[in-house]
Amino acid sequence: MPALHGLRFAFGTLTVVPVDVRRWDRGAARAGMLCAPLAGVVVGGMAGLLGAVLLLAGSGPLLAAVCAAAVPAVLTRGLHLDGLADTADGLGSGKPAAEALRIMKQSDIGPFGVVALVFVLLGQVAALAEAYGDSWERGALAAAVAATAARLALTLAARRGIPAARPEGLGAAVAGVVPVGGALAVAAAVTGAAAAGGALSGTYGALRTAAAVLVAVAAAEMLLRHCTRRFGGVTGDVFGGLAETAGTAALVVLSLG
Repeated sequence: MPALHGLRFAFGTLTVVPVDVRRWDRGAARAGMLCAPLAGVVVGGMAGLLGAVLLLAGSGPLLAAVCAAAVPAVLTRGLHLDGLADTADGLGSGKPAAEALRIMKQSDIGPFGVVALVFVLLGQVAALAEAYGDSWERGALAAAVAATAARLALTLAARRGIPAARPEGLGAAVAGVVPVGGALAVAAAVTGAAAAGGALSGTYGALRTAAAVLVAVAAAEMLLRHCTRRFGGVTGDVFGGLAETAGTAALVVLSLG
């Protein structure tokens, strides 16, 4: 079944969940990237739940936020954070595409990567602390919506028309596999589901969660276009950078009000 292979591909490449990925062809990659937000629901749900449990057990919102922010890093082996750092180093180098891609492929992290990680993680923790400081429900919802929006950015980045910067790697495996219509349909579904979750706290909550998804997608799209211009396409590192950018943007919006 294509859907089953897609779920295996999504969870096998985007999480540490032990699944048997039996197909790595373009069809499985297409289904997997369409299912990417479902992996975000699981990752974000577990993050939000841990923060909520800690808060209800008597911890402060800051500790709950730190632990909630740590869950996605653990469940992805830090893959997206590593991609963010490498993308920042490549962009910050100011080198031509080939040299920038070589810098991104190195195992070490440069100064641009360090700065990007520090500010992104601080932003995520601060936003989650604000949400958990209001209530455990709002904090848990923020973690879940942000993680889902982060994976939605990957679905949109894998749409047709976006080339791969290298002929090998995860970026090449998923670049251009998703039909534009399918990507937009998934985006509409995620936005609607987020709004429905936010509606539990009223009309403003629904608008805030929907806006969080849209802002996340917009932020990721700006980075995607910049990376495509600079590198000639996408790489696995770029996908990681897009996920962290989208997730952080969503959390900023969800911390407001």
